[in-house]
Amino acid sequence: MQTAKLGDLTVSRIGLGAMGMSTAYSGAGQDDDASVRTIHRALDLGVTLIDTAEVYGPYVNEELVGRAIAGRRDEVVLATKFGLISHTGRPQGSPDSSPESIRTAVEGSLRRLGVDHIDLYYQHRVDPQVPIEETVGALGELVTQGTVRYLGLSEAWLDTIRRAHATHPITALQSEYSLWTRDQDEVLPLLRELGIGLVPYSPLGRGLLTGQVRSIDDLDAGDMRRDNPRFAEENFRRNLALVDEVTAVAADVGATPGQVAIAWLLAKGGDIAPIPGTKRVERLEENVGADAVVLTDEQVRRLDDLTPPEGGHHSEQQMRLIER
Repeated sequence: MQTAKLGDLTVSRIGLGAMGMSTAYSGAGQDDDASVRTIHRALDLGVTLIDTAEVYGPYVNEELVGRAIAGRRDEVVLATKFGLISHTGRPQGSPDSSPESIRTAVEGSLRRLGVDHIDLYYQHRVDPQVPIEETVGALGELVTQGTVRYLGLSEAWLDTIRRAHATHPITALQSEYSLWTRDQDEVLPLLRELGIGLVPYSPLGRGLLTGQVRSIDDLDAGDMRRDNPRFAEENFRRNLALVDEVTAVAADVGATPGQVAIAWLLAKGGDIAPIPGTKRVERLEENVGADAVVLTDEQVRRLDDLTPPEGGHHSEQQMRLIER
């Protein structure tokens, strides 16, 4: 596995997002043993960046990851997130990045993960009630204490990123970025100016870009994608036609559509490390196979010119938490 540089942190250039093992997607939480095998296989293949968060479950995903990495801690760049659960009594659903809540959050994450430090600790969403300088100042104290090594932000925008980095070095921004969600193109110049890496989540368009989801009926009743505008009936039908455009490029490349979607991100620079999520070994192996896919300039241009999808990339409620 080749590597990427997120600031001063070296990681595998393809990571593993663990969220769907425990929550949000069809089949989540139904076979933890299979999820543990998937994490073990990822480590065997050279994947080092494993991503979770306290809110996934909540809490149970961190426990699952902790169980999976026990005895293999030195092979993992462990990332988790705080801020979507309030530990100070705010109403459910209200972000909380107050120093008091952070101190409680990190203690819980360390306990559930079974580790003495977190390699990359993200603010999950920007808290409009707490100045970013106050939040990052508290996180900097955790770095000094040794419980956290590097700091990250998620779905922050330009001014917040700059102010946060001026308070304490930020190593990575985690945001949605894929063939179908390209607003991070506006952020990349700033990240590169400041030496901050980008960790794209949902690089496969929540599974649509793999070509494996062909009907909304493929999704469980509780699958979060049923509330996603891109999976709404009319949008979904149109977006399937766009998947066929990716599939055509994949046929020329000799790879799967999902591999091409990941390879397109990798072609954007050595400071980008996507974290496709899966709970199955066979899908993990396919995703990791993108490490060997090399796109020509012409193929990259074809993908750059894809028709934009129909529908927003998050529900209206989720978009309220994304800083733009």
